[in-house]
Amino acid sequence: MSTTPGDDDLTTVRVDQFFPHPPAKVWRALTEPALLAQWQMPGAEGFRLEAGHRYRMTSVPRPNANFSGVVDVEVLGYDVERTLSVRWVDADPANPVHWTLTWTLEQEGRGTRLFLVHEGFDPDDPAQMMARTIMDGGWRSHVLRALGQTLEQLR
Repeated sequence: MSTTPGDDDLTTVRVDQFFPHPPAKVWRALTEPALLAQWQMPGAEGFRLEAGHRYRMTSVPRPNANFSGVVDVEVLGYDVERTLSVRWVDADPANPVHWTLTWTLEQEGRGTRLFLVHEGFDPDDPAQMMARTIMDGGWRSHVLRALGQTLEQLR
């Protein structure tokens, strides 16, 4: 896993990860509700590949990052086997979390280079910077590792 240029941009987390699986397989893990629920958050099984579709996921509340633990998600757009963009909003209106996550898949040899751009962090808000630190570490460690495990089990 590596970082990409622009890591000093406090509004955004950028991650890229190579998976030794073709883009079609990675796309399935990103967009099939049962697979998505295996590596993302509970509630991800509510996902539907349809612009404008909304669903809710749950995670661990993080009071130090002003995160309630409940995320309302909206599918913003997609290009099959190439990009998927969603908006995450904290379900608690008191928490000013409005993030956009964009996944981009690029074939690399027989595998896929998966890029994640998670943007919308407020550099002037200490809780948002804590959230950025937590999310950056989470994406790079257990979340993408769980995605890799899901891909390994997928036939």
